[in-house]
Amino acid sequence: MKFKRQVAAEEGVNLTPLIDVVFLLLIFFMVSTTFTKESHLEINLPEAEGNPPELEKQQIEVVVDANGGYTLNGQVLVNTQAATLRAAIDRVSEGNTGLPFIITGDADADYQAIITVMDLAGQMGFVNLSLTTRTPDKED
Repeated sequence: MKFKRQVAAEEGVNLTPLIDVVFLLLIFFMVSTTFTKESHLEINLPEAEGNPPELEKQQIEVVVDANGGYTLNGQVLVNTQAATLRAAIDRVSEGNTGLPFIITGDADADYQAIITVMDLAGQMGFVNLSLTTRTPDKED
């Protein structure tokens, strides 16, 4: 008797399901990844037009210079510490927190110095805060 030899089946791994899984993972990561564009923002400071309000006789005006120094109603403070500024404001206001509180900051001043003045005014109870701006330049 002659038996027909069976042809040995090729043994191998079917790659089709593996390729499907890889493509599904690729699609998942592409969809779930957020692409952020790193950029630097250019900020233009606000300008205002209009008539300035009439100045009251008694007011508190704090000027922050480019170096972060403080001037209170025209008098330069000896240092830039918040305690010194608080004592000077308390002396000028005499406890009257209803006075207008004007903050003028140099365009090149450290932002933290201006925020310190605003925070200090809020802690002391001043509610009538104003920030000064400049009138925009007119182009002819």
